[in-house]
Amino acid sequence: MRWHLIASAVTLALAACGGESAQPSRTPAGVAKFTTIDFASVAKYSAPALPAYFDKTVTALDNSPGSNPVNDRVATLGRVLFYDLRLSTNDRASCASCHQQALGFTDSMRFSNGISGAATTDFHAMRLGNLRYWQPGSTFWDRRAASVEAQASIPFHSLVEMGWGGAAGGFDTLIRKMGATAYYPDLFAWAFGSSTITEPRIQQALAQFVRAMISSSSRWDTGYAQVFSPTAPDRALNADLPNFSPQENRGRKLFMTSAAQGGAGCSSCHVPPTFALAADARSNGLDAGEKRLFKAPSLRNVGLTGPYMHDGRFATLAEVIDFYDHGIQQGPALDNRLRQGRSPRRMKLSAADRAALVAFLMTLTDPELTKDPRFSDPFRR
Repeated sequence: MRWHLIASAVTLALAACGGESAQPSRTPAGVAKFTTIDFASVAKYSAPALPAYFDKTVTALDNSPGSNPVNDRVATLGRVLFYDLRLSTNDRASCASCHQQALGFTDSMRFSNGISGAATTDFHAMRLGNLRYWQPGSTFWDRRAASVEAQASIPFHSLVEMGWGGAAGGFDTLIRKMGATAYYPDLFAWAFGSSTITEPRIQQALAQFVRAMISSSSRWDTGYAQVFSPTAPDRALNADLPNFSPQENRGRKLFMTSAAQGGAGCSSCHVPPTFALAADARSNGLDAGEKRLFKAPSLRNVGLTGPYMHDGRFATLAEVIDFYDHGIQQGPALDNRLRQGRSPRRMKLSAADRAALVAFLMTLTDPELTKDPRFSDPFRR
């Protein structure tokens, strides 16, 4: 009797959070004919296989809340939501419209269109790889959303992105539209154990899908795996990589070495191995007098496309490096790592060293993430 009661309690707890053992096993028939998803063998998003250097120093940075543990079915629902054009008011835009897998989940346009061919977003679309390894977990360039879950709702309310703000009726109208489809009631029942569609469930699913976008398969990863040692000085981050050219290793050394030791000090803000932003990073001095604290995405796949920065002002990585070399502006929010005394830092690197930094950034391209079928468009177009 005691074990029966315990088992019943576990089942109820799993049902409350969408646990797989509480979910119906049948294939959600309504969605099967619209997508290429194999519901009999659902893709794995939980417990990813990671390199040895993605150890506790990395997992300590994971911003996944305990209230939203990764569940393969819920993340699969997130994949459908991420790519579904029907979630916009005019069936024209989805999350993937602005965050394109082939481009590292960003947009080659400076500002994105969303549902409109004329109006655009205020900021450049951010890359999404390794988003889960940013602390404190806030999102958007200006950190206005407290979590990935909170962020997931905001584009739906945008009149430019998904269009449900104002007179469009908000989430209530969106949920009615979803409920009238042939697939969402079945899919929510499959993922959560009941067909009820709610904003928190949409947030959970999208957040799980996005957090599963882990980048660990670049040329830098291939080389670093050969020299990594948890007991080596600085975990061997400053060792030459055997698969790099001399120029790439020069760029790697500049990136990893502090400015005080003759390097560029990039890694103090863009922390390897995830290359996500350091938790205590402030603003980078794009404009004089800046008071805002910006959040940058991981540098993984940064070489796939410009433009760069929150407003897309730089078209190339060479322009980005030039800015950090001699263009940083003074302001109250400027990060101390970008200062020399009371003035903005001026590195005055040679042209060869600036080119080497660009070459190193290109080694962070991850072709597996950009082609991984788990993160591809599941719809039959």
